[in-house]
Amino acid sequence: MNLVAQLKQIAGDANVLVDAADMAPYLTDWRKRYTGSAQAVVRPGTTDEVAQVVRACVAARAPIVPQGGNTGLVGGGTPDASGRAVVMSLVRINRVRTLDTANDAITVEAGCVLQNVQDAARAAQRLFPLSLAAEGSATIGGNLSTNAGGTQVLRYGNARDLTLGLEVVLPSGEIWDGLRGLRKDNTGYDLKHLFIGAEGTLGIITAATLKLFPLPAAQVTAFASTPSLHAALALLNRARAAAGPALTAFEVMSDLCLRRFAREFPGVRLPLPLASPWFALLELSDHESAAHAAERLQAILGPAFEADEVDDAVVAQSISEARAMWAVREGIPEAHARSGGNVKHDIALPVSAIPDFVAATDAQLLQRFPWIQPSTFGHLGDGNLHYNMGTKDGVPIAVAFEHQKEINRIVHDAVAARGGSISAEHGLGQLKRDDIGRYKPAVELELMRRIKNALDPLNLMNPGKVI
Repeated sequence: MNLVAQLKQIAGDANVLVDAADMAPYLTDWRKRYTGSAQAVVRPGTTDEVAQVVRACVAARAPIVPQGGNTGLVGGGTPDASGRAVVMSLVRINRVRTLDTANDAITVEAGCVLQNVQDAARAAQRLFPLSLAAEGSATIGGNLSTNAGGTQVLRYGNARDLTLGLEVVLPSGEIWDGLRGLRKDNTGYDLKHLFIGAEGTLGIITAATLKLFPLPAAQVTAFASTPSLHAALALLNRARAAAGPALTAFEVMSDLCLRRFAREFPGVRLPLPLASPWFALLELSDHESAAHAAERLQAILGPAFEADEVDDAVVAQSISEARAMWAVREGIPEAHARSGGNVKHDIALPVSAIPDFVAATDAQLLQRFPWIQPSTFGHLGDGNLHYNMGTKDGVPIAVAFEHQKEINRIVHDAVAARGGSISAEHGLGQLKRDDIGRYKPAVELELMRRIKNALDPLNLMNPGKVI
């Protein structure tokens, strides 16, 4: 029996796609930068079916490419062009298995859409804080495989910090049940951390036990303009000192990002006039009351005005106004995509290094490429910038893509020189797989290879990604 017939026997005829048109949505990444080929797309419905599929593929020596919502930005969930791979979509494995409010934990399957996890938690008067622009289609398995960050890392941490336990199908086809809802378990190696951030190269995450938190009594959101990134950093430090862990988000956006957003979404009103070079979005979560939250925010903004850290600010007076502010921030990537895209950089730096990095690297890029237009936004609170390069009006974006390698080298060298990382939350995938050898120590790369070879000696788990 050939592999496709075995897969149909495992998952059912309707869940094994072999027609080119049916497979097409699974073979191209969200940015449409990578398109591969596969002998089949299989959609198993249980963890046991995933294990059976893995064993069948290993016997046939067929590479396996795990895929969640296919919202990744580095080509980590699409196959190569050989046509040998089997793409394994986990979207049918999507149940909320258990929710334990006394333990503040929820166990969900890998294909569960992030927003559905948030909704399940909220229905139980709990918060699952992982939040990002693609939360309506991104899945938990994908979030964990890239160690997703999002907008509330400042308070709650990355996906790794929100994970208590995992269920994983190993490259051998064995199932590791590590779904322990424990905050303390000092019994040897913490194996879950091998698979979080590994982009499916070491095994397939099929379920996770995740941390929940009490729902805040109120959230207050403000949109502020600021004269410089140095001023924005001063505002961040002021907000941290005044609010402590109540500060759940601090985002920055350049005026160029907002101008692009306004151009692509002309029907959307911006919260403030575009009269400053930088803008910040602050969110405070309060466990007392909305009035208490508003007082804390005013205690931040008032002195910030006096210290010239803020030019102007508006505070959301309703949930709808707060959502409108967040819609502007979260709509920036879509605005860039509508206008043709850009050369993306998802970088992490010490927060203190960000203003000087942006000033120096902007100048270096503009000296080399006078047509370049930096479009910078991101999570200033945790040091993660989306430092993207577009082109000035009249210059096709294709020009930037033609120089992508040189642009990347300039940016990544500048990041490395300041002790940063070339991937903060998107992963390496295909996009940055070759670049990482320039920036990681040789001993670190060798340790990664040893782990990969020990768990996946046939190199069948998402080959060509990460390392």
